[in-house]
Amino acid sequence: MAHQVKVGGGDVAEVTFANDAPFVLIAGSNTIEGRDLTMYVAENQAKVCEKLGIPWVYKSSFDKANRSSVDSKRGVSLDEGLKILEEVRNTFNVPVISDVHTPEQATAAGEVLDMLQVPAFLCRQTDLVLACGNTGKAVHVKKAQFLDPWGVKHIAEKIKSTGNDKILLCERGSLFGYGNLVVDMRSFEIMKETGYPVTFDVTHALQMPSGAGKTTGGDRSFALPLAKAAAAMGIASFFLEFHPDPANAWCETETQIPLNEAERFLTELKKFDDLAKGVN
Repeated sequence: MAHQVKVGGGDVAEVTFANDAPFVLIAGSNTIEGRDLTMYVAENQAKVCEKLGIPWVYKSSFDKANRSSVDSKRGVSLDEGLKILEEVRNTFNVPVISDVHTPEQATAAGEVLDMLQVPAFLCRQTDLVLACGNTGKAVHVKKAQFLDPWGVKHIAEKIKSTGNDKILLCERGSLFGYGNLVVDMRSFEIMKETGYPVTFDVTHALQMPSGAGKTTGGDRSFALPLAKAAAAMGIASFFLEFHPDPANAWCETETQIPLNEAERFLTELKKFDDLAKGVN
């Protein structure tokens, strides 16, 4: 039987992730670039999601530890980032998520966030995964670019060993030679065999690692076609990053989707998701 994961509730809206239910959107700017931009993106998404009837979770990173260059901007501090995310949560009545990189960050973030995200390159780090599980919060695990889809069940077992079964498994593309990623659509069905909700990180699947020299390149023109294809597989959630000015964002300048295209993008994606799940 397919597993459901409920996130939020109590003092914030509750959303339910399930592979056979209408999708939940996980979205925001890639990095917290300050309070004002974060609140602006969240306000826009709140309006679009309310209009389209899409349940959502706000995502933005307080720290991007995995950078191509030492000169790359990483975000704000843990304390400042959590403060901003808490304001988003309270203002827009939406669950919030961010990625964590150490067990200590997981413990602190678990006091504020509704979901914790394990970055792809760190999904095999047992101490981090267990620390996330021990918070009792939902854990969104990104499948590493080097990991096959059968391998994610072992990560889920680690989290479940803490007594926490609020687990979501995320496809974000696999390394295809040097400097390129490919999305194997079989991965969605294989990961769904675990019973856990499966998500698709559209934005990062578009990456061309080190494709822009000292920064990650990519091609956002494939975002909607890949998202539509994944919707046909019947999955629980789509992870997307929107920015009002992608060209000048702190990172993911070639893969974040312009914020003013969010409504059109989500309208099209919802049509495919509804069709796949028999929603009239």
